[in-house]
Amino acid sequence: MRHIHRLIAGLTLAAAVAVSAAQDTGELRTILVNRTDEAHKAVGIVVGLITPAGQQVVAQGKTAPGGTVSPDADTVYEIGSITKVFTSLLLADMVERGEVKLDDPVAKFLPATVKMPNRNGREITLLDLSTQVSGLPRLPDNLKPADPGDPYADYGPARLYEFLSGHTLARDIGEKYEYSNLGVGLLGHALSLRAGLSYEELVRRNILQPLEMNNTSITLSESQKKGLAVGTNPLLQPVKNWDLNALAGAGAIRSTTADMLKFLAASMELRETPLRASFRRMLAVRRPTGTPDLDIAMGWHVWKKHGAEIIWHNGGTGGYRSFAGFDPAKKKGVIVLCNTSFGVDDIGLHALETQYPVARFRPPRERKAVPVDVKILESYVGEYEVEPGFMITITQSGGHLYERATGQAQFELFAESPTEFFLKMGDVQVTFVKDASGAVTHFILFQNGLEHTARKVKSNDGGFSHE
Repeated sequence: MRHIHRLIAGLTLAAAVAVSAAQDTGELRTILVNRTDEAHKAVGIVVGLITPAGQQVVAQGKTAPGGTVSPDADTVYEIGSITKVFTSLLLADMVERGEVKLDDPVAKFLPATVKMPNRNGREITLLDLSTQVSGLPRLPDNLKPADPGDPYADYGPARLYEFLSGHTLARDIGEKYEYSNLGVGLLGHALSLRAGLSYEELVRRNILQPLEMNNTSITLSESQKKGLAVGTNPLLQPVKNWDLNALAGAGAIRSTTADMLKFLAASMELRETPLRASFRRMLAVRRPTGTPDLDIAMGWHVWKKHGAEIIWHNGGTGGYRSFAGFDPAKKKGVIVLCNTSFGVDDIGLHALETQYPVARFRPPRERKAVPVDVKILESYVGEYEVEPGFMITITQSGGHLYERATGQAQFELFAESPTEFFLKMGDVQVTFVKDASGAVTHFILFQNGLEHTARKVKSNDGGFSHE
């Protein structure tokens, strides 16, 4: 009888896991259909999920605008800044190998002719670059691409050295988190010089081969070129692929959902790999970013919200967006790859923790402005609270309605009807709501696929509204 109870318990658990997985993938499918087929915000998206129970892949859309091929787990995408996690993993692994130290000055590995910027007697270390506190700017000021469609292609070592030798740091090293493509690109360059290999060769030897990520690279093979999703801009038009030259460590890697699930499995220690100690070292270092609930480790960012810790990084190039993350407590990971320059972070975060909101977009339609009586416009004037500390002020002038959010510029609202308004810049709509007496109580703000309620707290006569 004891064995029967164990068997029933095991079957019940398996059924629960199956139902949960079906719910996860069912909702994901709905989200992806909304992005690709209904709202036409993206050409194609692939989402990979991994837990100790196994892997699942959900894909929607096409690999090229107007194409007939659907993406799958082996479709190749540019992963953009998720490359920075690989660069920090290289650093952690080279520390484990005894080849470098975290507190080594980056100048130690650069040519002697390069004058690396320093400040108050402090030099920029390898760890400073990995944790984004080097004081270097997001991009070098001598990044002036010959081809704006491929902006990093002609930024080679000579121009990198020219910038470093002439740059003066604006703040102390370690003083402040400041996300820098330049900094992590420099880290990858310095590590490759130390190893005597190109960045791509170093990544292949130290990461891709040990993790059996055989379809991940920077230089694509002929078969990978055939499996590459065509990158597109927000208008769903094809754009060029990016090549990052000296700053390859900031965003040059191309990969697939299947390979990135291998990377996440290794990160979460769902399988034994030679890089286990290196992955652990990456998360042993934590520094604040200045944003509430957000820290940075080596390469990875760390959200601590909704009772969960999410380890993550996103990425974007001219025609692609990506998200990789995992919940170390639940041992659940997700990779999202998209061949349109349109954000997918919300999909990844929601897949890991449902309390993170996920955007739902309306089908595109042509909006035409219509005239509205000034007295109606006047009834909307006032201050509206979206959340504590974030207000939207509505004003009227000359028969035109305007909105200004806290700390932002003013924009005109155009009427579709006496209660419905829209911005001509971006996918933003506002619907004013009245109570039974005809008094305006709040408006519904639809922006970036999410709805927010803004309660009217101050009316146009200077009085305060009541709940």
